[in-house]
Amino acid sequence: MTKDSPLFIPIQLGRLKLAHRIVQAPCTRMRCEIESRGVGVPGPRMAKYYGDRANAGGLQITEATDICLDASAYPRVPGVFTDSQLQGWRKVTDAVHAKGGFIFCQLWHTGRASSAQMRGGKQPISSGEIPMSGKYLDGTDCAENPPRAMTVDEIHDVTAEWGAAAKRAVEVAGFDGVEIHGANGYLLEQFLHDNVNKRTDEYGGSVENRSRFLFEVVSAVAKAIGAERTGLRLSPFNYFQDTKDSDPNEHWVIICKKLASLPAAERPAYVHMQVPQTTRVEARFDEVLDEKQKLASLEKYTSNQGTKQNSLTPFRQALESGGIKFLACGNFNREDAVAKLNNKGSDLIVFGRNFVANPDLVERLRNGWPLNPYDRSTFYGADPLDKGYNDYPFYDHKE
Repeated sequence: MTKDSPLFIPIQLGRLKLAHRIVQAPCTRMRCEIESRGVGVPGPRMAKYYGDRANAGGLQITEATDICLDASAYPRVPGVFTDSQLQGWRKVTDAVHAKGGFIFCQLWHTGRASSAQMRGGKQPISSGEIPMSGKYLDGTDCAENPPRAMTVDEIHDVTAEWGAAAKRAVEVAGFDGVEIHGANGYLLEQFLHDNVNKRTDEYGGSVENRSRFLFEVVSAVAKAIGAERTGLRLSPFNYFQDTKDSDPNEHWVIICKKLASLPAAERPAYVHMQVPQTTRVEARFDEVLDEKQKLASLEKYTSNQGTKQNSLTPFRQALESGGIKFLACGNFNREDAVAKLNNKGSDLIVFGRNFVANPDLVERLRNGWPLNPYDRSTFYGADPLDKGYNDYPFYDHKE
């Protein structure tokens, strides 16, 4: 790869002037210090991890981060709701900024994807009472521990908490912005997909109603920190955790067109989407198929077969009309990342696994240096915790 690759053309993203198009993906790593039940605090281990991957003019997006206590209750997952967490994150953002980089915090609530047992006995909340299939992370049975439907007041409370969390992340923890997690079967997406959301009030029924919660969160966050500091993660073709919309092609185009038509003060700086994956997590498409094959394999799950081809392009085009930048992720490598940019399929490319294994990924791509292989078994925690986290080497010029 040459240094004049499209990956290294500067771009303006909101208020940030990025030096290149390579973005570190938000990847759950479960490496926090445990302060108390549900309270994970970023420590020196995490400051080193993000600091090592920081680079001048580059953007990093953190792992999913709890907006409040019991937003996820996942083990060793960080939050932005205690002073200790915010001060821990401050050391992370200081390390990134010291190298001239930028960093956004991805904010989430998992809804029905976390059990009551994980949440200290609190019943999971969702758009309705439909449980996921299988078992929760803690091994409890989803069907035996179903969620309950959020009340309208609870929806408003969580919306306000999202805005407050964004404000704390920027003003106290020092982040350059936040990414709202509206993907992967978590709370906001539990409202978007019509196989999960069976509500009959103003938050259910039409796609306009099912997306109301999402748009209220986008508005709250943009008003709290500024639209130019606000990003959004969506996954129209992602059937993770039993989310399977009847027509993602049509419904997410409607969502994207509405995002593009928002007032400038509420319009996010970017939308981040992933290429589709199989409905079976244990057999991920992105291990063996390229983007075109993944999309083709998904056609049998979507409506209007024969008349619509699954593609991220309509979403990008709808967003582009409002000046919203597009970030694409999906196990990209050197070659298909460049092709994606050359084909105008995305404005920036988000790398996950290769960033996990290569703290100096940007320089490796810039100079054509070989990449370290990643170890999947250490993605979500390890013993010791630094294994597969802070032990990947930088490129050795002597080799």
